[in-house]
Amino acid sequence: VNSAVRIKHLPSGLNVKCTQERSQAQNKDLAMKRLKAQLLAIAKEQRVAEIQEIRGDQVEASWGAQIRNYVLHPYKLVKDQRTNWETSDTQGFLDGDLEDCIAAYLRHQANEEQEAALQEN
Repeated sequence: VNSAVRIKHLPSGLNVKCTQERSQAQNKDLAMKRLKAQLLAIAKEQRVAEIQEIRGDQVEASWGAQIRNYVLHPYKLVKDQRTNWETSDTQGFLDGDLEDCIAAYLRHQANEEQEAALQEN
């Protein structure tokens, strides 16, 4: 008895074949369930990809992964991880005395640009 069922989802081009049961109606039900499961899996993957694209790269916020560290107790230190600039004048830095930090960052950025230009040549 030939009771196999093959279903093709035209928009996606997915094919599902079922020959498990002796009844064609049961095979059709199983094939529809499998097709639905595959379509749901594809939709879920697309949704995850869209969310990932929206979120972008995520960085774990652990110790040392920050751009700048502030230590206010037991000793006082502000350290910029990108440039290795640091100061013990934490109160001045928190009050807005940022010139030294900004100058260090600009020097660091200029050095990176020079190195990139040298590597291109």
